Amino acid sequence: MPAIGVIGCGTAGAAAAILLARAGHEVTVLERVPKPGPVGAGIMIQPTGQAVLARLGLLDVITARGSRIDRLWFRTHALRTLVDLQYAAVDPTWFGIGLHRGVLFEALYAAACAEPRVRVQTGIDARAIRRDGPHTFIRDTTGAEHGPFELVIVADGAVSELRAATGTTTRDTAYPWGALWFVAHDPDRVFTRELYQVGAGSRRLYGALPTGLAPRGETPVVSLFWSLPARELDAWRAAGLDAWKAEVRAIDPRIEHVLDQIRSPDQVTFARYRDVRMSRWHDGNVVFIGDAAHATSPQLGQGANLALVDALVLADSLATESITAGLDRYARTRRRHLGYYQRMTRWLTPLFQSDSRVMGLLRDWTFPIANAIPPLRNLMIRTMAGVSTGFTSKQLALPDKPTPT
Repeated sequence: MPAIGVIGCGTAGAAAAILLARAGHEVTVLERVPKPGPVGAGIMIQPTGQAVLARLGLLDVITARGSRIDRLWFRTHALRTLVDLQYAAVDPTWFGIGLHRGVLFEALYAAACAEPRVRVQTGIDARAIRRDGPHTFIRDTTGAEHGPFELVIVADGAVSELRAATGTTTRDTAYPWGALWFVAHDPDRVFTRELYQVGAGSRRLYGALPTGLAPRGETPVVSLFWSLPARELDAWRAAGLDAWKAEVRAIDPRIEHVLDQIRSPDQVTFARYRDVRMSRWHDGNVVFIGDAAHATSPQLGQGANLALVDALVLADSLATESITAGLDRYARTRRRHLGYYQRMTRWLTPLFQSDSRVMGLLRDWTFPIANAIPPLRNLMIRTMAGVSTGFTSKQLALPDKPTPT
């Protein structure tokens, strides 16, 4: 079986390594961080991601430490409902899982390290790819080379510097807006069963996501997020917390116990996002997956799910094909699904994060109409669940369907 090199041991890289090793490949994973550990805030694992985790044998672990989410409820600051999307309206077996990103990392990382055919090397900062006939080598920052590999999978995230190493045309744009994140203890489960969001025009977006259990500890947690232009981050830090807390509190009084846990701006993480578009995801025997291939704004909450599906489709595409044919099949299989979510995220983001007053008014006018029309509401639910491939009822085929818990 071909030797495979994977750059990055995040969601896409670890999942791909596990699946390919189980198919009989010898896999070497090169991870930049010397001692990888659980970091991040809340994410949503949709039915698509759950199906891949079931295939990996990790769904029970994830479900046990996550919070079941049955609906997305989005309101204006005047508390007028814009959308109320409930999974069960389309499929009673669907639900989301609110999860600490670190829990997903630990589960995938442990599973990758436990695979006999996977070798994980940490502290390796891959910076270049060199081809020599049918073989490919990965060069790190020390000048050392790793390989040879018959296939290299690049899964080193949105800020990957390796995209320039291929002949693929790439557009990589930083979004002007990001988000403040804070994970707080929620022992009384004040926030449960729903992703709750409030928008004030397109300049203010608040959200609370039940996030299950943190990687360490057994106390339920909730993730608070707050939209903020990157250019205003320094001013937000300098202004102190009181005025901001008052603004958040006015939107959702239930958040008081969360705000009490924030004593310094340094406790709050600011996440920046990128829009990455590649004209094709593979060049010869090098393929890009996950955020390295198609990073987007988190507006639709699909990043981890798309990465997991990438890994599964790639492994399945290589199962019965040569590397060249398998990569072609992978690209064909992923094109429609990924294209839909990239376009939708690009179109929707200005409605939630921009300086345009018109965009906020447009959203507040059109979303309740769409929410009231069953075919449009169902399209929004399918999009939320991660299964849409376009504006029809056609859905992504899931390998396994998780059962509700």
